[in-house]
Amino acid sequence: MSRAGPAVTAGSPAEHGGVDSAKHLAAATAAVLIWGATPFATKLAVGELDPLIVGALRTLLGALIAVPLLISADGRLPRGRGARLLVAASGLCGFVLFPMLFTLGLALTGAGRGALILGALPVVTGLVAAAIERRLPTARWWFGCAAAMLGIALLVGERIGFSGGRDDVAGGLLVVASAICAASGYVAGAYAARATGSWTVTLWGMVFGGLVLLPVTAFLPRLGDLATASALSWGALLYLALGSSILGYAAWYWALGRGGIARMGLLQFLQPLIGLLLAVAILNEALTWPMALATCAVLGGVAIARGGR
Repeated sequence: MSRAGPAVTAGSPAEHGGVDSAKHLAAATAAVLIWGATPFATKLAVGELDPLIVGALRTLLGALIAVPLLISADGRLPRGRGARLLVAASGLCGFVLFPMLFTLGLALTGAGRGALILGALPVVTGLVAAAIERRLPTARWWFGCAAAMLGIALLVGERIGFSGGRDDVAGGLLVVASAICAASGYVAGAYAARATGSWTVTLWGMVFGGLVLLPVTAFLPRLGDLATASALSWGALLYLALGSSILGYAAWYWALGRGGIARMGLLQFLQPLIGLLLAVAILNEALTWPMALATCAVLGGVAIARGGR
């Protein structure tokens, strides 16, 4: 394995003259802003509905929206076994495993903590890309990664006085697992988008995820709660399906695939700050010293990792 940072990936700035296109930056920023409100919307939805229902419905509703969009755009399934496997991987990781694990995790921990844990997504995404391309990151990149992981440990560790006990720790670990799935889906979707187009990859990935989850709905608990759910809960579900899933992923895949996985991925470091501000301002979650220290560790770590690309 060569000693190179994970920045030189498919679609990296090395391939595009080292200049970040303004439209790539705009697309990545839009996706991050949309996703910054995802923990908040998820917390609103699980307030009335079972977490498994929320996790499944955000993908199933998205699939229902995706089908007519594919028909109207004549979005055919990508050709080639490799391209189809990438689309399937992005759908499984991004639209099945991630929403289910993330929603279950947020049911057990706070939206602010969930948002901060997802702050390590750029680090995880860089590791996944580096593993695929068999490139060993630099020592500085590893140091930044370790600092960011320390922030995650502060968030999920039960020895620092977080309320919630084992449930809160379990929720944090589920969010960590969801982050790994999301990062894997990002990389698969970015590679597929370069050959197929981000819109097609996103819609087919959503349809694939919906087909996987459709049989699961028969075993979901408290399905009757959907009939009595408030307009606020349904609005949160629609936001997760249309905004967080379809629009967010399409913009993100396109930005990563065309602007570079590692370089565009750095903008996701802003996501935990957006989610934390929403959790504190609207959900009245307390901004504790451990959360503040964890924020510094995660953001400081990714800043160091950026210099070690």
